[in-house]
Amino acid sequence: MSKLEQIKEYKQQLLADFNSRTNYDNGRFYIPIAQRLIEVANLQSARKILDVATGTGIVALAAAEKVGAQSKVIGIDISAGMLSNAREKLAVSGLQNVEFIEADAELIDFEQNSFDVILCSLAICYLTDIQKALYKWHSFLKPGGKLVFNAWTENAFTTSVLFREVAARYGIIVTNPNAPLGTSQKCQQLLSAAGFENKNIIIQQDQFGWYFTPNVDSAEQIWEVNAKNVFGYQVQQLAPEKLQECFAEYIKEVQALPVTEKGAWCDASIFFVTAAKI
Repeated sequence: MSKLEQIKEYKQQLLADFNSRTNYDNGRFYIPIAQRLIEVANLQSARKILDVATGTGIVALAAAEKVGAQSKVIGIDISAGMLSNAREKLAVSGLQNVEFIEADAELIDFEQNSFDVILCSLAICYLTDIQKALYKWHSFLKPGGKLVFNAWTENAFTTSVLFREVAARYGIIVTNPNAPLGTSQKCQQLLSAAGFENKNIIIQQDQFGWYFTPNVDSAEQIWEVNAKNVFGYQVQQLAPEKLQECFAEYIKEVQALPVTEKGAWCDASIFFVTAAKI
């Protein structure tokens, strides 16, 4: 399979996943992390804002409320299903300063020096060429503008790390989506290569982890999330009997996770990154 065919297949799976997420806003951390991103962004003086991979518009709508009617917020997303939800929320909100566009964030182009702020929450890991995207975003920003995004740390999500380890035992290599930006050094390096100066890059680390009970029910639910995700569906390549073996082994491994009186810990460390353009 060629690189272009691989990317096409990847994006088809990505669409299938996100178009099916009818209760996205009810997720554990999507709204709290979006709120934290808005806080970090400090949008007071922004006049034109781009929200990349806006999804259900959590960040875009919050940003629009923050900056007021004189400002403009554009949210772009590849998923028609997610945008349908965003537009429903926009209609209810009464906001007049938001526009949602269905588009592939990696293909869409805007004029250079056209945005005061570019935001991206919980989505940069899904891009097929992060370096190229950062370079483009740098060009979209006005001088003095800033990019604000978040990125999970390299070993975030204990149960997903375990999923990849178990899958590898069956010959299925699942890419770690958090590897490219998984350390502060990697964030700094990619941003520097995109044109941002190191002195204008600020990286903060927060923790959104939680305790859970690693029983059969929770293990099966976690398996389903990983096996459906674009970074995990690859296990479906296994023959039925091997897939069942892999599944059973994963359930056993989750149940064997270390437990305290609070339960098993699932790490969810995340970077909030701000990069200003000179």
